Amino acid sequence: MGLFNVTHPAFFLLTGIPGLESAQFWLAGPLCVMYAVALGGNTVVLQAVRAEPRLHQPMCYFLSMLSFTDMAMSVATLPTVLRTFCLSARTIDFHACLIQMFLIHSFSMMESGILLAMSFDRYVAICDPLRYATVLTNEVIAGMGLAVTSRSFITLLPLPFLIQRLPICRSNVLSHSYCLHPDMMKLACADITINIVYGLVVLISTIGMDLLFIFLSYVLILRSVMAIASQEERLKALNTCVSHILAVLAFYVPMIGVSMVHRFGKNMPGFIHVLLSNIYLFVPPVLNPLIYSAKTKEIRRAIVHMLHRIKM
Repeated sequence: MGLFNVTHPAFFLLTGIPGLESAQFWLAGPLCVMYAVALGGNTVVLQAVRAEPRLHQPMCYFLSMLSFTDMAMSVATLPTVLRTFCLSARTIDFHACLIQMFLIHSFSMMESGILLAMSFDRYVAICDPLRYATVLTNEVIAGMGLAVTSRSFITLLPLPFLIQRLPICRSNVLSHSYCLHPDMMKLACADITINIVYGLVVLISTIGMDLLFIFLSYVLILRSVMAIASQEERLKALNTCVSHILAVLAFYVPMIGVSMVHRFGKNMPGFIHVLLSNIYLFVPPVLNPLIYSAKTKEIRRAIVHMLHRIKM
């Protein structure tokens, strides 16, 4: 019996890729490589920012927050995904599933908030460069990080309780190799209207608004850049935004793709849904450190310098 005196299964059964069960073991290798790149790449970025005084600036502090969030997302999904694909161990305890669900959604919302904070950093740097150091002080950056974290955990705290109040009796088989709120609530044999409405309101009021403000910040950035007389200076200003734009695309495009497929692609094969969901969770943590290492000269130099010191 659960917290709200309703029936819950003792465990859920996770699913790999429907229709590709025979190939799942071979997919474990690429998944392990992706996890290694995500954890290793983001660790290197964090260490480079910590060790290099020249990187103690707002943009790099936000990048550190992004790297930490990507690492946390990878760690939250790592145990169940690798157990499912490598060991065919599909069971997960009910309460462990609730915790994983909460962490995945929380870290996803945190990443969205950090990308919004980074867009504000780019806006101030380009549109009001003379006030950059006075606007984005260490106290302001710490406050923004705390606000992003608090928003994620406080907003999503009701999710586990909204699931616990539901009797889960249709099935205990989830359609992914990790736990998500939409996936779990569909197994309930009761009215899930509250779950649907709350999830939609949270999605629109947080991640939806983040994306809107990111878009508006770049409208203002482009307007400011177009006012610069020199084409060389315009390109130089825009080049400082390339890494952030790529990170935004890596995060939001798979998310929108998953939402569109779930809404309009009900007749698509099940493995398409699962593959897109895995891309949404695993690709940003892999790409972000590569994007910023390749496109940001200061970070690339710091990483090379750090690796050189290790070899010494």
